[in-house]
Amino acid sequence: MLIGCPKEIKPQEYRVGLTPVAAQEALAHGHDVIVETGAGQGAGFDDGAYLAAGAQVVDTAEEIFARAELVVKVKEPQPGERAQLREGQVLFTYLHLAPDAPQTRDLLDSGVTAIAYETVTDRAGGLPLLAPMSEVAGRLAPQVGAWTLQKANGGRGVLMGGVPGVAPARVVVIGGGVVGTHAARIAAGMGADVTVLDMSLSRLRHLDDVFGRVFKTSYASRGNTAELVEQADMVIGAVLIPGAEAPKLITRAQLSDMKPGAALVDVAIDQGGCFETSRPTTHADPIYDVDGIMHYCVANMPGAVARSSTLALGNATMPFMLALANKGWRQACEDDAHFLAGLNTHAGHLTYYAVGKAQGIDVLSPSMALKV
Repeated sequence: MLIGCPKEIKPQEYRVGLTPVAAQEALAHGHDVIVETGAGQGAGFDDGAYLAAGAQVVDTAEEIFARAELVVKVKEPQPGERAQLREGQVLFTYLHLAPDAPQTRDLLDSGVTAIAYETVTDRAGGLPLLAPMSEVAGRLAPQVGAWTLQKANGGRGVLMGGVPGVAPARVVVIGGGVVGTHAARIAAGMGADVTVLDMSLSRLRHLDDVFGRVFKTSYASRGNTAELVEQADMVIGAVLIPGAEAPKLITRAQLSDMKPGAALVDVAIDQGGCFETSRPTTHADPIYDVDGIMHYCVANMPGAVARSSTLALGNATMPFMLALANKGWRQACEDDAHFLAGLNTHAGHLTYYAVGKAQGIDVLSPSMALKV
């Protein structure tokens, strides 16, 4: 199979979908690899690293999309990229379709077979291709939140760990999954007073058993959430409903009850955001003020640490990429129901229920799509 990796064009996106190591593995399995010149530069991989691995470096993304049977990316294809996709081609990347109707329409119109990293599952009920970036984003969230809290950036001017005689920042993490756990660990490590909210008692018990008094836990009822948010200097939104639009957990009306200059960090922004006042921002212009509350809503947070993120993502995606190339997408998905869960579009059909529900589009079951 001919595998292609274009350079990411989303603003301030420095990750790359294919590392030189992954390219070398694909070539060892008998496949051909083409990479757009400069694709890995932002993550510290120059063209020479791909050439040394045996890949071919080409001048334009247009050549990648025109020739490749399997296109491997990081972020969702942008409008100009979507216009180059075609039926019979396989796209393997993050999609986050539920809040993005224009992208959904374009993928359906193109006929491409699109497999989303974020909806591939595993036997334990996890999301193995989302988890690495959730870990990165979770660990970044307190870091960028601390920056947002600085007075020069419009924040409260509160130091995360405080100093002797001065209380630390109060941090509330909504969601005790992968993002929330990593965010809580880092925030607590910075010396903050941290509380994690979740609606799963078993998850709260697990966090308490593993972390003890490193941070506190609380049940995410409306009352508890509202009370803790009012007291918080920073709130990290870390909720996820796989493949679906994120629920709105803090309304605009609640902002008036928060401390002036408090920071909201919305890690769920790729799925539409979990605060009513959230809207996507970029690393170039990451924060904005609504009613005196500072919002950090960068839609590709892990891109800020592109090398670490690329290596972590590559470790997770490489076996799946090889399965697609070795077997073809149909056989790979027939052999692994968890991989089939990643199928979002095929031959003009939407194949992921949560996206169809969010956008009012009829859905073809993935198992039926295998026969189309």
